[in-house]
Amino acid sequence: FRENALKILLVCGDCCLIGLQPILVHMSKDERGKFSYSPISVNFLTEVAKCVFAILLLIHQDSKRRFGEKALLSWRSVKLAASTNLLLMVPALLYAINNYLKFAMQLHFKPATVKMLGNLKVLTIALLLKVIMERRFSTIQWEALVLLILGITVNQLACASHADTLTEQPSISVTAWIYTLMSVTIPSAASVYNEMALKRNFETSVHLQNFFTYFYGAIFNMFGLLMVWMLSEGESGLKLITGGHNTVTMLLVVNNAAQGIVSSFFFKFADTILKKYSSTVATIFTGLMSAALFGHELTVNFGIGVTIVFISMHLFFSEQQKSGKGKKNAAGLEEGSR
Repeated sequence: FRENALKILLVCGDCCLIGLQPILVHMSKDERGKFSYSPISVNFLTEVAKCVFAILLLIHQDSKRRFGEKALLSWRSVKLAASTNLLLMVPALLYAINNYLKFAMQLHFKPATVKMLGNLKVLTIALLLKVIMERRFSTIQWEALVLLILGITVNQLACASHADTLTEQPSISVTAWIYTLMSVTIPSAASVYNEMALKRNFETSVHLQNFFTYFYGAIFNMFGLLMVWMLSEGESGLKLITGGHNTVTMLLVVNNAAQGIVSSFFFKFADTILKKYSSTVATIFTGLMSAALFGHELTVNFGIGVTIVFISMHLFFSEQQKSGKGKKNAAGLEEGSR
């Protein structure tokens, strides 16, 4: 019961945070539809905020340790955990790239469309889980994932017929689809490697693993800021980090940081597929908020596409539950025969 309750809580929190993210990004654009701040600075501030959250959670967890347990914040414990969790550098780098892609996608697609395109990551993640982590999926589960792609396609048919979904220039449209390909493959690989790294060292505190991931992410985003600073003409480093920010961008930083914390619990205690399926549920919230705040049209295709997505979710996790019960029954029969 506690495991299912944790998963439900994670999905609900994840839906709210992910649903708000493209809305906040869209609201942070200026009158010209551009970003008056550096998106990399938002990513850097997000990683710093996540590091602070992780440290606070570590202090709280360490204060509740029982007599005889090792201190989480001792130099020896941190050094040992850092050496055994070096793989976390890989998802940290991929996430740093993906965080910039989130902003680039917003320049070419509406918020609801961004979320529907992001759902393509589920199939990519399934393929990577099969290849990298040797995860097995039944035929019905693969069919459910294909059904998910069809649901996304139905929604995209409506988007393709509206001239304002993509910019009219052909070169920009090609760029938009390149961004789409990258935004599907890069975060998918990051999620799979993150789950593998977190579960490979399951005995390490998830908060300590989070700190390493966010620390590496802050370093990678700092390199990105340095590159932008070197290409800029006389702009100070402090202005590059703080320039153009307002209340909306600060809310965006907090939202992104909370997303990172919630995601780590998915990868550590659940799985990547559940994490990405929960993102599809956020599509409804994003679509409704986008229509209410920005006047974007909710088409019949959008409604049909979302319905197909939910049917896909039901098929996938119903089959997963059946296979789980089958394994338990087989284990029980084997134990009884002994």
